[in-house]
Amino acid sequence: MDSSLVFLVCLFMVGFVYASVGHGGASGYLATMALFGVAPALLKPSALLLNLFVSTVSFIQFYRAGHFRWRTFWPFAVASVPLAFIGAKIPLSDTLYRQLLAVCLLLVVVRLLWSVRGDEAEPRPIPLGAGLLTGGLIGLLSGMIGIGGGILLSPLMLLFRWARLKEVAATSALFIFVNSLSGFFGLLSKGYSPDPAVYSWIGAAFAGGVLGGYLGSHRFNVPTLRYLLALSVGVACIKLIFT
Repeated sequence: MDSSLVFLVCLFMVGFVYASVGHGGASGYLATMALFGVAPALLKPSALLLNLFVSTVSFIQFYRAGHFRWRTFWPFAVASVPLAFIGAKIPLSDTLYRQLLAVCLLLVVVRLLWSVRGDEAEPRPIPLGAGLLTGGLIGLLSGMIGIGGGILLSPLMLLFRWARLKEVAATSALFIFVNSLSGFFGLLSKGYSPDPAVYSWIGAAFAGGVLGGYLGSHRFNVPTLRYLLALSVGVACIKLIFT
């Protein structure tokens, strides 16, 4: 099979798995692009673009299923949006970028392997200070690396029981969208212009996101695919560290 077709299939699978749990998939796209040798200059902007499309369709599906709660979203978004814009404008050397990305991908592997069951207990209120601090730090890192931050926010929300499982997915999806949009505007302000190759990447990831968002919000989660994705992200992380 042609390598470009394999690459598109991988993007489809990443979009499918991530959207099924309310994520845009930037960390998975970055891992996939690293595995296929995509130029470092294309990694961050391409991942943010793919994130925008997949997080949108994922959020719509979880919103329509009745899982979105405004009170679980705004405390994180208030600080994250402006800091994601600032983070995207911070210049990073290729070496530092790869190191930060590798660390984030290690966290992603842990998150993907951590199976969390839905908890129907009453969620705890989100302290405003904790929400602003958490959102701000994740937003800044998201802009710097080119991720939406949901893969970092969702385990914290589950750990502190700030929302139920599918409410976390809905919150993460919108959080990813606003951070990705803010970070992308930060790149545009620096003169970024999308590479034509990215449009087919968007189509593949978006198609996976549509299917994954629907099945995740209405039907099921996909633990086996999560484990496979964790393996591929782990390989990409090793490649980033040792090459």
